[in-house]
Amino acid sequence: MFGRLMPTEGKFFELFNQHADLCVKGAKEMVALMTNFDDLENRVHAIEGIEKQADKVTHNTLEALHKTFITPLDRDDIHQLITRMDDILDLLEDAAQTISLYDIKAITPEAKRLAELCLACTEKVKAGVSLLHSMDNSREILDICAEVDRLESDADHVMRAAMSKLFRDEPDVRNLIKLRAIYEILETVTDRCEDVANILEGIIVENA
Repeated sequence: MFGRLMPTEGKFFELFNQHADLCVKGAKEMVALMTNFDDLENRVHAIEGIEKQADKVTHNTLEALHKTFITPLDRDDIHQLITRMDDILDLLEDAAQTISLYDIKAITPEAKRLAELCLACTEKVKAGVSLLHSMDNSREILDICAEVDRLESDADHVMRAAMSKLFRDEPDVRNLIKLRAIYEILETVTDRCEDVANILEGIIVENA
C-alpha cells in the first residue's frame, strides 16, 4: 500500500525532450524571421506561442519534481536543467519581441549568423538531452557538450566582430543601439545553451 503512494521517477526524461524540441522549434522560427522580414509579426507570434508551450512543460516538470519521492537524477540537477532550457526560449522570445518593438527595418548578416548559431546550439542541446536517460551514453553526451562549447565560442567571435563593425560603420545612433541589443540577446541564447551543456556534464560526472 505504501509503495503505491510513492511515485518513483515521473516522466522527467520525456519532459526534458519535449522542452528541448520546443527550443529547437523556437530557434528555427528565429532563423526564419531573420531570413524573411516580410513575415515578421507571424514569426514573432509563433515564437511567443512556442515559449508559452515551453512554460507549461517547465511547470509540469517542477510540479512532478515536488510530487516525486525518488527521482532519476539529483533534484537540483532536474530543476537547473529545465530552468536553464526555459531561459533559452525566454531569450528567443525577447529577441523576437525586441525586433518587432524597435521597428527594425532590416537585419544584418551578423544577426542572422548569430540566429543560426542559436539554432545549432539548441539542436545540440536536444541531442544531448535525448541521451540522458542512460549513462551508457555518457561519452556521446560529453562530445555533444564539447560541440556546444565550440558553438558558443563561435558566437562570441561573431558578436565581437559584429559590434566592432557596428560602432565603426553605423552612422545612425538609434539603429546602433537597436542592433546592439539584438546581438547581445542572441549571443546570450548561446550562453544559456552552454549552461545546459555544463549541467549535462555535471550529471555525467556525478553518475559515472
